[in-house]
Amino acid sequence: MLSTSLKDPGSVFLFPPRWIPDPIVWGNYYEALTFLPFARYFANTAFITVANIVGTLVSASLAAYAFARLRAPLKALMFLLILSPMFLPGQVTMIPLFILYRHLNWIDTYNPLIVPAFFGGGAFNIFLLRQFFTTIPLELDHAARIDGCGEVSILWRIILPLSKPALATVTIFSFMGHWNDFLAPLIYINSSSKLTVSVALARFRGEYGTTAWHLLMAASIVAVLPCILIFFFAQEYFVKGIQMTGMKG
Repeated sequence: MLSTSLKDPGSVFLFPPRWIPDPIVWGNYYEALTFLPFARYFANTAFITVANIVGTLVSASLAAYAFARLRAPLKALMFLLILSPMFLPGQVTMIPLFILYRHLNWIDTYNPLIVPAFFGGGAFNIFLLRQFFTTIPLELDHAARIDGCGEVSILWRIILPLSKPALATVTIFSFMGHWNDFLAPLIYINSSSKLTVSVALARFRGEYGTTAWHLLMAASIVAVLPCILIFFFAQEYFVKGIQMTGMKG
């Protein structure tokens, strides 16, 4: 991908392939990022991604704390019901969700891409955080209650500060999922000014008639850089979070 992004159009399909471009065409990056308004698309994608991360961390933490720490009748059954969507293909709920959002007049808005994150944040994230919360000793909760803390205070002051690896893991998964999401923005967003980066990349095919692979690869390199950077800087927390939630294979 990097090699193709630096080639001129006539060198892309040479056989045998030339791994080191000659000449190196740095201008592909400028042309790729200015042919379409990628600055706007990056801003749109960043807004959707950050909003989803915030919503997921808040709602999934509250749900996971309830399942890990609170007592309630049929709690195990409710937890099983929460996890059940994980076993369904996304295509099963695609049409019902589209009909629901259309009745809410949410089509061509960011609401279908953001609001669901504030209602649980996804079954997998609840499961992951709940598994991590159960590893924190209950004695800390008892000591906090003796000092007068309520449930929200225990979650905020005791549980969350001790759960940084799990929260970092959820953040990385959420970032990767929403930054690279192609299908949901394609279904719910119609206006060109509201597109995300992943959908905009597909437009290189239509705008040029034939695919301009050197420009597509250049734009793709820029699009994946945030994912690489966030994984690089949060790698330690990510690995620790996977290990401590018992999900390591």
